[in-house]
Amino acid sequence: MSRKLTLAAAAAALTLGTLFIAPTAFADEDEAESCLRTKIWDGYNDGWAVRTATSASLKQGEYRIYLVTLYAGNEYQISGCADANAKNIDIILHDADGNVISQDKTSDRQPMLTHKPTTTDTYFVAVHATELVDTTTAAGVGMAVTYR
Repeated sequence: MSRKLTLAAAAAALTLGTLFIAPTAFADEDEAESCLRTKIWDGYNDGWAVRTATSASLKQGEYRIYLVTLYAGNEYQISGCADANAKNIDIILHDADGNVISQDKTSDRQPMLTHKPTTTDTYFVAVHATELVDTTTAAGVGMAVTYR
């Protein structure tokens, strides 16, 4: 019985202690994913289907690179979404040799580009956190590749 009291007291102290610790800011990948889901569902109405979708937390200047096979004859749309900590997220499409094929030209949280490959090949999609509001924390960033 005393062990239950000890565990209960420890849990209460831990809970009480966490109330007085300043909250840590975390990237909001849920916000980015919610934005992507909206774009994906809106795209279904225009005949787009999902090839891949993912999210990550990125600090300013960081990037993630995703390998994707794009098939000749399909049109692809690569969309990004980021949480409110992002000012500018860039998407860059590279061929298998690392050459830039396409990149978005916007300076916002929701970049997008389209590509219609003439041959089936491997490509790399780079998602880059170019500029954040608060550079001491990360931004939640999502990316989706859709096709039709």
